Amino acid sequence: MLGTTALADSSALPPLPRYPMSIAADNIERPLVLIVDDDEEIRSALEELLLSVGIDARCFGSTQELLHADLPERPGCLILDVRMPGASGLDLQQHLASNGNTRPIIFLTGHGDIAMTVQAMKAGAIDFLTKPVRDQTLLDAVTAAIEKDISQRTAARHVKQHVDRYAKLTPREREVLREVAKGRLNKQIAFDLGISEVTVKLHRGSVTKKMQATSVGQLIRIWELLPAEIREEKSP
Repeated sequence: MLGTTALADSSALPPLPRYPMSIAADNIERPLVLIVDDDEEIRSALEELLLSVGIDARCFGSTQELLHADLPERPGCLILDVRMPGASGLDLQQHLASNGNTRPIIFLTGHGDIAMTVQAMKAGAIDFLTKPVRDQTLLDAVTAAIEKDISQRTAARHVKQHVDRYAKLTPREREVLREVAKGRLNKQIAFDLGISEVTVKLHRGSVTKKMQATSVGQLIRIWELLPAEIREEKSP
């Protein structure tokens, strides 16, 4: 059990997923856990525990120290204490969310209460754990948080790919894609846009190729993944 001064022997823990080591120190695929706690012994114990299962960690004594750090863009999560000198862990959660940072957060505190837990979980925290905490409980939460972040990053990359491909469409192709997404037939699209049905078919073929879709169903799913501001754009 991770207490305030020492780390329990983790040799008996069941195996957790081990992330691949890299010769490059800045391997962008290797998870990194950011620990923010004003207790140096806790920080050291957490870092040692994570390293024991092959997970990199960086420690910070305050939220400001973290915010001023030059951090690599790697998957991972944050482990935050709630009450610290200066801005609290809950303050940091709010700050990150307001800046579009969706990195998963685990709260670990010796001063938690129901109101804090509810606030943190409503704001998207992965877990809210109380010190002392069992090593395995913490590692399970970290594993879930890392997997969530990897999933989020993969989804974000796919969306960016779709947005980049959409940007290569001509204004007319965007109009056709919008109508296809509504489930309209070629002849209906042709009538609405004042073009021939043959021209609509040509545009549809070009759109499908540029968006790298293999079917109408996939094209519609890609459209639905595009950011709302794109889907809600008015036709020129």
